[in-house]
Amino acid sequence: MTDLSGETRKTLMGISTATLTTALFKRGFRNVFLQGLGRLAPGPNMVGFAYTLRYIPAREDLDVLASFADRDNPQRKGVEECPAGAIFVIDSRGDASAASAGCILAARLQARGCAGLVTDGGFRDSPEIAELDMPAYHQRPSAPTNLTRHHAVALNEPIACGGVSVFPGDTLVGDNEGVVCIPAHLTAGVAAEAAEMTVFEDYVMEMVKGGASSYGLYPPTGTATMDEFRAWRQLNGR
Repeated sequence: MTDLSGETRKTLMGISTATLTTALFKRGFRNVFLQGLGRLAPGPNMVGFAYTLRYIPAREDLDVLASFADRDNPQRKGVEECPAGAIFVIDSRGDASAASAGCILAARLQARGCAGLVTDGGFRDSPEIAELDMPAYHQRPSAPTNLTRHHAVALNEPIACGGVSVFPGDTLVGDNEGVVCIPAHLTAGVAAEAAEMTVFEDYVMEMVKGGASSYGLYPPTGTATMDEFRAWRQLNGR
């Protein structure tokens, strides 16, 4: 089960993936940032819980256009069952030579209230997907239908995406830099810690822009650094 309450979701909307990866690194997690993915259009953070689809290589006798009419086709079934607030995450084996999905399915996910769409492959109709309100991340554009390279086999099972293990219910956070996966049971704690880190990083940035040296400031090893930070925090209502 995901640990993504309304308050935690709100907190994560204001935290960068860079800060989250550091908070996770403190807990021993090194491989949490989905590699090679870019956001189609910049915007506010994407926050939601993972609902997954897995592809294997296509097989010519199975992956024909008529297969789209099958209501049990995992790709189509997943789009129609992905719950509101979820992020539809597709394991395309890092293969962007055929589309993981296109704008019609992306628009359907948006209409269902999904929080985002992520693949380590590519999207067709990427300019149109970029115009949707729902955030979307992929490796690069890919026009050919998924049937030429991908065979959908599993819904809402553990997958690999961008070289990261993603389990159903894990929390995904995306910003304009990329996407990070937080194990579901750690979400609330990581969010709280990362929020505190963000306040301190904002202080450090202000000091550095004002001419301060990073030595003793970041990390805060200087004897007066934390006292000065607390004073700044009180002054700024942070």
